[in-house]
Amino acid sequence: MALVIRLRQQGKNNRQSYRLVVADRRSPRDGKYVENLGWYDPFLPTENNFTIKMDRIQYWLDHGAILSDRARIFVKKASPEVSKAQHEKKIAKKMKEKKKK
Repeated sequence: MALVIRLRQQGKNNRQSYRLVVADRRSPRDGKYVENLGWYDPFLPTENNFTIKMDRIQYWLDHGAILSDRARIFVKKASPEVSKAQHEKKIAKKMKEKKKK
C-alpha cells in the first residue's frame, strides 16, 4: 500500500478548511485516511492558520510515506529540518542509482 501525506478538504461551500492526513494513494481526496496529522484553515490569520504533528509526520516519512506538493509546503514552514532531511535522502538515492549504472 503506497501512502501519501496530503490535504483533505473539509468544511462547507465558500468556507473550506483542510486536514493534513496520511492516506492510501488510490483513495479519493476526501475519502478514507489512516491518520490525521494536523489542520489548515485559510480563513484564520496567517501566523496561526495551521497546526502539524511533526513527530507523527517524521514517523510516517520514515515508514515510506510520500509528501504531496501542498503538504510539503506546510511541513517546510513548520519544520525546515524535516524537509531538508527528505531532500538529502532523495539526493543520496539518486547518487546510489547513478553509481550502479
